[in-house]
Amino acid sequence: MAINVDTVYKTVLLILNQQQRGYMTPDEFNKVATQVQLNIFEKYEDDLNQQYRMPQNDTEYANRIKNIEENLQFFQRTGATAGTNPFTLTPTDVYRLGTVFYKGSELTQYAQRNEVTQLLLSPLTQPTTTFPIYLYENNNLYVYPTSIVTAADITFSYLKAPANVVWGYGVGTLGQFEYNTTASTNFELNISEQTNVITRILAYAGIIINDPTIIQAAQQETQLEEQNSKQ
Repeated sequence: MAINVDTVYKTVLLILNQQQRGYMTPDEFNKVATQVQLNIFEKYEDDLNQQYRMPQNDTEYANRIKNIEENLQFFQRTGATAGTNPFTLTPTDVYRLGTVFYKGSELTQYAQRNEVTQLLLSPLTQPTTTFPIYLYENNNLYVYPTSIVTAADITFSYLKAPANVVWGYGVGTLGQFEYNTTASTNFELNISEQTNVITRILAYAGIIINDPTIIQAAQQETQLEEQNSKQ
């Protein structure tokens, strides 16, 4: 279940209004919310990498690797290609390439440009249709040997880029902003991140309204949460 954008925005406004600390316009909120979502999304990879190096427990709901992977599920996709080699990735929202497949089998060897040249020069390391290699550059997949030319044979897994968060609205008869669900885009983060999202947005709100106390309180809460998640 993803986080509802209307719930987050109204909660942020409620906290700011209760403390009489100012106001955050919908346009300001949309820009900040989009940045907060991207920050949290990018942090998943670092957190997952760190957790793989740490001992885990078998508790059903407290396995940190499992929880991070569940958070990433909203962004996991399978994509196709076009062209005749190099193959163009047809999805427009690829954020990070995952596994590349040739006729359903995983291409285990990714090579950089200088490595490809060396591999092709040696008879012992030249790729074959049984053991192909690939290079990923500028949204294109170069698959070797170059005799592989059918786009339908090349698929891949990837993480999509998070969509921009939008609290859509219309203007009421009194000039007030009225929530429009059809013009809105919810967060793509797991509902478990809602408190984290609100706290981080409040930190940005403190910068916008020039209130250091909000910034400090939000940063302390965020730091405490991060420390607890890594212990």
